[in-house]
Amino acid sequence: MLKRLVKCVREYKKYVILTLVFIVAEAIIETMIPFITANLINEIKTGAEMNVILRYGGLLVVMAVLSLACGGIAGFTCAKASSGFSKNLRQDIFEKIMTYSFSNVDKFSSSSLVTRMTTDVANVQMSFMMIIRTAIRSPLMLIFSVVMAYVMGGPLSTAFVIVIPVLGFGFWKIGQKAMPAFRAVFKKYDRLNESIEENVRGMRVVKGFSREEYEKEKFGAGAENIRSDFTRAERIVALNTPLMQLCMYFNMVFVLIVGSKMAITTDAIDVGHISAMLNYGMQILMSLMMLSMIYVMITMSTESAKRIIEVLSEEPALTSPEDAITEVRDGSIDFEGVSFKYSEKAKRFALENIDLHVKSGMTVGIIGGTGSSKSSLVQLIPRLYDVTEGCVKVGGVDVRKYDLDALRNSVAMVLQKNLLFAGTIRENLKWGNANATDEEIREACRLSQADDFVMSFPDGYDTHIEQGGTNVSGGQKQRLCIARALLKKPKILILDDSTSAVDTKTDSLIREGFKAYIPETTKIIIAQRVASVQDADLILVMENGRIESMGTHDELLRTSVIYREVYEQQTNGGDDNE
Repeated sequence: MLKRLVKCVREYKKYVILTLVFIVAEAIIETMIPFITANLINEIKTGAEMNVILRYGGLLVVMAVLSLACGGIAGFTCAKASSGFSKNLRQDIFEKIMTYSFSNVDKFSSSSLVTRMTTDVANVQMSFMMIIRTAIRSPLMLIFSVVMAYVMGGPLSTAFVIVIPVLGFGFWKIGQKAMPAFRAVFKKYDRLNESIEENVRGMRVVKGFSREEYEKEKFGAGAENIRSDFTRAERIVALNTPLMQLCMYFNMVFVLIVGSKMAITTDAIDVGHISAMLNYGMQILMSLMMLSMIYVMITMSTESAKRIIEVLSEEPALTSPEDAITEVRDGSIDFEGVSFKYSEKAKRFALENIDLHVKSGMTVGIIGGTGSSKSSLVQLIPRLYDVTEGCVKVGGVDVRKYDLDALRNSVAMVLQKNLLFAGTIRENLKWGNANATDEEIREACRLSQADDFVMSFPDGYDTHIEQGGTNVSGGQKQRLCIARALLKKPKILILDDSTSAVDTKTDSLIREGFKAYIPETTKIIIAQRVASVQDADLILVMENGRIESMGTHDELLRTSVIYREVYEQQTNGGDDNE
């Protein structure tokens, strides 16, 4: 785990090394200052001349300035190293997530992935910063101070034999008691972020059902749960301060009483040495205090690091094979004995025994009730999921033999949930073809019946789209997404119920445009309206993950009870989808 995280330092190694160098220098200077101060006090006691005092004073000033400079430079280089490390770590996580298939994302959940890229990375960054600065400085200060205390204090250093074990054991027990509460918080963060994500995405539903108060209470309960865990942990960690003060004052009292007695009765120790012992005692105790904080922080961040490593170690469920085929010959599609389920643990197949053969350039319509696995069927074509049994072929080749980018560049999908990104309309459309000219963009929009409403905006194709496309209607969003797919000029075009928000006339015009613009492209249209698919070369009727029947419109009216019932309901009852 540590080895994988260290790789994220990369170009910021020089800042880590510089931090360590200046931290060592600062620690040496800090531990020398009490020694020089003690000598100065002893010189004053023996009646030193002013030039001696000024020499010592000047030396102390120089050492203080050097210590300040070393600390300041170390702080700067440490900040550069830790922020660079977290930037690289986030980049690595994001790039890894981009390789995931849907099944990988489902395993973690989107809210958990967001938490790992934000809260968990912040925890690891803080821990990294403390390790390269405080975790180096504190042990060095502890070691140097103990050595100097024994050199200067002699018998007085006995106090540290008592204080250090007591303080070390106390900090260890406090950290051990606090850790379970800290560990419990992270999974609760995931659930809280999931609640936020649901409410932001489903804001219209929440407001439509007047459920704001319920959602506020639910969120408040989750936030209170996290607060309770943190309070319990922080209450335990807060014991560090009184324990530290107890040991610090014990050390001061011991040094002052025993040291004063020794100075008065035996002359075995000077006043300067007593002063140095007090300073070294403070440095030792503060070092132990900082080490306890580091222990708590590192233990906390270890849980975050484990969660990050889980993401980085996850192998994508779908990858391109060695010697992958990089060119798709045509848009022919073959399903041969295909069965599919979303998880190995699933008890039933989402698709079962699918045999289907589609020639390049055909228009295929798919209808069926909710949950009949229409979307599952088409998601196997660009290999968003892999089949469980059988094989899917595109251009006569098993999709598992293609380079993933090559395959997906040959297949354009307009999903049921249309998504536009923040940016201009032109920028969104260029997702289909980054090199598309303005004329090509307008042509695609004319075919998808989007050009008229785009040109009605004051800024035309430079109109800004809000995140998620919230400032355009559902029908407008669908038409822009279709135009984006057309710009790709794919060998296979899949429309997954993506004209449901447009009227029947516009739907018909879009399909007419397909015939003229992409006659050689295989077109698959999933729809709820029979009118959207009745002119297709082949229509599939799906039920419970199986193809119940297939044929042309006229053939299905004669042979399929389901198709005939849907057609009669829609033609006799009227089409409500306006």
